Amino acid sequence: MKKWIALLLAALLVFSLAACSNNTPASDTAETGEPATTEDTAETAETDSASDKAYVQEKGTLIVGITDFAPMDYQENGEWIGFDADMAKAFAESLGVEAQFVEINWDTKAMELDSKNIDCVWNGMTLTEETTSTMSCSNAYCNNAQVVVVKSDKAEGLDSAEACMDLNFAVESGSAGEAAAVEQGFNYIAVDTQADALMEVTSGTSDACIIDLLMAGAMIGEGTNNADLVHTVELTTEEYGVGFRQGSDLTAALNEFFAAAYADGSMMACAETYGVQDAVIAQ
Repeated sequence: MKKWIALLLAALLVFSLAACSNNTPASDTAETGEPATTEDTAETAETDSASDKAYVQEKGTLIVGITDFAPMDYQENGEWIGFDADMAKAFAESLGVEAQFVEINWDTKAMELDSKNIDCVWNGMTLTEETTSTMSCSNAYCNNAQVVVVKSDKAEGLDSAEACMDLNFAVESGSAGEAAAVEQGFNYIAVDTQADALMEVTSGTSDACIIDLLMAGAMIGEGTNNADLVHTVELTTEEYGVGFRQGSDLTAALNEFFAAAYADGSMMACAETYGVQDAVIAQ
């Protein structure tokens, strides 16, 4: 009897060990049967994760985060056009996909990228420490400046930042214009877009606004809807870039596209269409 009990216990022990072996996670064991190393696991994760470029090509769209910002991104007859918009369409075509434009809150652009609501930020985005630390940014493609805009009859004597200290400003929330206002210690209100900041000045609600020089060139002065506005002081100089998700392989793809478009003249031709050719940076 004792012999039968011993044999039964031995059989149960063998069955228990086999069950434990079958519960070992597959990812913990290499094909050879040896435990996987940290290096093996990292390589597997890298292989399994699709590239950002592949993700965009698979879904067939490049979703571009923008704001209404002439001459870079603005609507005409219901279509988004502008230097940035046209270049984004051309880049999307080079990937074999369609560009789709989504207006975003500029304050939350990095969150929109990370959540995959958009695939890039392409809207005259200034390359600041903040943008380059939260996004994968392209090479600079345009020069720009932040300028003070006022009504022409108020412009006399506003030839320095110090001379503007008593003005009440409007700026786009989260923009380089807001950063310039903070740096100078100006009194300001934050609005949704640069176009809204211009409207604040036109309506007399604010004395001045701070906007991009390229936008000022397209939106104020003779021949525009803001003929009585002028820009005075240049507060900062800066460069534009395009932002992608951290680690995105679309960044390198865009840099290659920029270089090719500059070399074949199509980038400059597009810039001339919107009057920004003097701002284009050689690629």
